[in-house]
Amino acid sequence: MKTIFITGTSSGLGKAAVQLFHHHGWNVIATMRNTGKGEDFSGLERVTVLPLDITNPEQIRSTVAAAIALGPIDVVLNNAAYGAVGPLEAFADEDISKQIDTNLLGAIRITHAFTPHFRAQQGGMFINVTSIAGLVTFPFASLYHAVKWGLEAFSEGMTYELAPWGIGVKTVAPGFIRTAFAANIKQATAVPYQEAFDRYTKVVEGMMDPNTAGSTAEEVAAVVYEAVTDGKDQVHYTAGADARGMYERRLEVGAEASRHEMSTIFLG
Repeated sequence: MKTIFITGTSSGLGKAAVQLFHHHGWNVIATMRNTGKGEDFSGLERVTVLPLDITNPEQIRSTVAAAIALGPIDVVLNNAAYGAVGPLEAFADEDISKQIDTNLLGAIRITHAFTPHFRAQQGGMFINVTSIAGLVTFPFASLYHAVKWGLEAFSEGMTYELAPWGIGVKTVAPGFIRTAFAANIKQATAVPYQEAFDRYTKVVEGMMDPNTAGSTAEEVAAVVYEAVTDGKDQVHYTAGADARGMYERRLEVGAEASRHEMSTIFLG
C-alpha cells in the first residue's frame, strides 16, 4: 500500500486530494497549520493528520521525521499556498516576503527535507501544485507569477539531479478552482493604479463565476492523481479547460503576442 504526504489539506484542493487518494486505497498523511481543521478526516482509516507550517523550517524537519517514522513515503504533494494580486508598489516588504516564503520556499524546503528519504529508497515522486499563473501572465499578478513560474522552473530543474535515483518531479497547473482560495486572495492597490486595477478586477469577476467557471477541487485532484499514476516521463500538467486553453494559446501565438492579448482583455 502506497503513502502520500500532502500539505495544505484543511480545505480546497488539498482536502479533495486527501479524499481521492484515500478512496483509491492509499495511506494519506494530511498536514495543515491548524490540525483542528482536520476533523473531517477523523473517521477515515489510513489518514494521519500532522501539524505543518511550511514557512517554519524547524517544524518541517520534525513533521517530515514523524511522517517517515510511520513508514516509507511514496509521493509528496506540495499544495499549500495563498494568492496575492495588485501592483507591486502596494505591497509592504512583509507581504512580498510572505508570498515568496509560502508559495515558493515552502515547496523547496519540503523537497529538500524529503529528498534523502527518496534517495535511500531509490524512488519517490514530488508533485508541485503551481498555477496557470506559472505559465501565462496577467496584469497585477507579478508577485504570484514570480513564485509560480519559479516553482515550475524549480521542478523541471530538479528532474535532472533526482532522475538517477528514480525520483520523479511533476507540476500540476490549475486554472480557476471553485474553492475559498479565490475569496482569500490578498488584494492591494495604490492610487496611481486604481483605475486600471478596477478595470482588471471587473473583467476577472465577469470571468470567474463561482458556480460555473473553472474546475472543482475534485476535478483538479483527479489530474494530480493522473500525474502520480500514469507512469509518464512528463513534468508539466495543466488542470481545467481554462488553464489548457490559455496555455495552448500562449504557445500558439508566442510570448509577446500573448502579452498584448492579455493587456487588451484585462485592461482594454
